[in-house]
Amino acid sequence: MRSGFIKLVALSALLLGAAAPDVRAQTIELKFSHFVPPNHTIHKWAVAWAERIAKESGGRMKVTIYPNGQLVGPPQRQFDAARNGITDIAVSLHGVTPGRYPITELGNLPFTWPKAGSSPAVTGKRMTELAPTYLAAEHQGLKILFMAVANPIVIFSTVPVRKYEDYKGLKIRYAGVQNRSLIDSMGAVPLLIQPTEAIDALSKGIVQGATFPYEAGASYDLVTVAKYAIEPPLATATFAFVMNPAKYNSLPPDLQKLIDDTTGVKAAEEFGQQWYQAEVDGRKYLVDKGQQIIKLPDADVEKIKKGIAPLTESAIAELEKQGKPARKFYEEYTR
Repeated sequence: MRSGFIKLVALSALLLGAAAPDVRAQTIELKFSHFVPPNHTIHKWAVAWAERIAKESGGRMKVTIYPNGQLVGPPQRQFDAARNGITDIAVSLHGVTPGRYPITELGNLPFTWPKAGSSPAVTGKRMTELAPTYLAAEHQGLKILFMAVANPIVIFSTVPVRKYEDYKGLKIRYAGVQNRSLIDSMGAVPLLIQPTEAIDALSKGIVQGATFPYEAGASYDLVTVAKYAIEPPLATATFAFVMNPAKYNSLPPDLQKLIDDTTGVKAAEEFGQQWYQAEVDGRKYLVDKGQQIIKLPDADVEKIKKGIAPLTESAIAELEKQGKPARKFYEEYTR
């Protein structure tokens, strides 16, 4: 009887095991939302990353990408959508919600980047290195996968701007409180317009200029409505690739490690290299389509720098008054 009982227990365990779901065999889906079109570097990187995740997880984890705001809407909703679990991963730029990420937005100050240069490979890597110490707190409710910093902006314009004084009275689209201050200091009129709405605003004459790097200008095909691009590049824009922490914590340890191994500082640098190449390609694309590039005289560039110097100090000092480590971050980032 004892032998029969043991066999019965073994058979029951076998049947229960067969009936129980194999957790490891289940495919975990990660929803990845962003606001740019599929021809943008962000989307191209996301597609390659999704393919890598699927391959290295042995098909256990799948990333579904939603470009153009298809899942959660415009840029200013992306981070909150990740916080609230509407999407698992999101990418957006901080400038579309001015003041919500004040330390991070110091990276948007004019002519502000590390001494090593303004390439996204340099700026994104450095910003990601500093994120745990200085930026994580203001990204509460989000896990920062890595920071990204765009190529410096130029001003796409429907009218030629050949000297500093030509900016006076021009209405210029901006993103970010720092860019607003820059445009205001040049005597122009800053208007907050979402990136996806810029081409419409330019075509309707709502604005005469818009701040974008060349790769974004090519992605949105701004040359069709703004035939001039004014150099030098003036400022960068900070972005973040973020994840819902609860979703990350729900993953098995080996899949968490896979996320960690394919993001972070190394990913920021590699993505930045791709973004810089897109800038080179975007500038060539626009020029080939008739973009006229105007370079301001050096004396006029110095006027811009002189005009924004007090604004830079004011931005840092104001955050210091609030008890935020603004000066330390600024010094660490630009060293």
